Parts: sequence; structure tokens; C-alpha cells
Amino acid sequence: MSSACGVKEFSSNSSPIAHTIWDELVKKHVTETGAVDYKGFQRDSVQLNRYLSQLQNNHPNDKNWSKDEQLAYWINAYNAFTVKLVIDHYPVKSIRDIKSGIPFVNSVWDIKFIQIEGRTYDLNNIEHGIIREEFEEPRIHFALNCASISCPRLRTEAFFADRLEEQLTDQTQYFLRNTIKNQISTNDPKLSKIFSWYRFDFKKGDNSVLKFINQYSDIKIDSNAKISYLDYDWNLNE
Repeated sequence: MSSACGVKEFSSNSSPIAHTIWDELVKKHVTETGAVDYKGFQRDSVQLNRYLSQLQNNHPNDKNWSKDEQLAYWINAYNAFTVKLVIDHYPVKSIRDIKSGIPFVNSVWDIKFIQIEGRTYDLNNIEHGIIREEFEEPRIHFALNCASISCPRLRTEAFFADRLEEQLTDQTQYFLRNTIKNQISTNDPKLSKIFSWYRFDFKKGDNSVLKFINQYSDIKIDSNAKISYLDYDWNLNE
């Protein structure tokens, strides 16, 4: 079995897939605020597995897929395989309770359970090795869902290439408005730790974390504001 690689190194003749099954599932089992009915996903596991099979048999490639088609695929894949991982171990209090490998070294995001056209991936491979590395799109941090309360919500629709710009912007704006995850103010903002963990993703070019936030937030943060970060709640987002 080959190890994980990104789109650029992968040779595939696949064509872009429809994400209608995933769209139906999240509409059915996710609330507008992002609460996930994992028992419902378990009941619809046949349908979920049918969608995962579509993902597994169609690896994105630069020949037949546009960049937006590739990115929509990888965001949906990350979210769908995360749900699969949780329901396979449900009930759990937190996704971090799912263990594999060496304690304190390997995390749930290192479990290599994703097979796509003969390649083996874990969730870290998809997020860090493909999405962050190949697309340089900071708004993905508000589209990927890690099954936890402090994570951005799991969207109640699939991501689609022809609506990707609109969807990524909406996810970002919603995340910044959510006072459980961010408490935006002019002088004393309390931010999600996502803005600390991935600060370099938001600083690319002549940007900064505050410039990025002010681009999408209704409340603008002063350049001299004192920034602090909220505790991250890893309890399951149900």
C-alpha cells in the first residue's frame, strides 16, 4: 500500500464527483448551529459508506479537476471521514478519546484509516499535507470540522466548487459572530485558539491576523488591541 501524498504527486484519471449524498446527510443530521446527531449518522451508515466509497474511488487530479473542485472534495472528505471515525467509536465524550499508536505521540488525527485509490491517509495528511500546503486558503480553517464544540460548525450542506467562495466566506463570518468561539471587541478581543495555532496561515503576504478578522467581522478590532485566547472545548459537538 502506498503512503500518503498530495494531489501534485498523484496520477489518477478520475473526474469530479457529485457530493449530493453528503449534502443530504448533513442536512438531515446537523443543525444550523452545528450540533451533530451522530446516532442519526449511525442509522444512515449505509448511505454514508456509499459516499465514502465515492471519495475512495476518485482521487482528485490536476488533469480533470479544477482547483475549486479539488478543494471542495478535500474539505468534504475531511469532514465526512471525521464523522465516520466518530461513529465507529461512538459513544465518546471527545474525539481525542479515540486512541491509536503510541500514547502521547500519536493522536486520533494520525490514524491511517482513509484509503483513496490505493493511497493511505490520516486526517492530518489531508489537512496539513494537502489542504493547507496546496491551496493556501486560510478560510479552510472555518470549513474543516474536528467534531468538537470549539471547532467551526459542520456546515448543513456539502461544499460545492461552484459555490465555494460564497460558502467559505459564510463559514468565516459565522465563526467570527459566534460568541462561544470568539468574543470580538474593538479593544479587548478574545479569539479562538485557531488564530494562534495557525497564525502564519492568516499572515501570508502583507496580511495579519487582525487584518484577516477585520475583513470578515462586523466588529473591527483596533490595531493596538490586547488579544487573548479562549479555552478550547474538545467535547463532542452533539
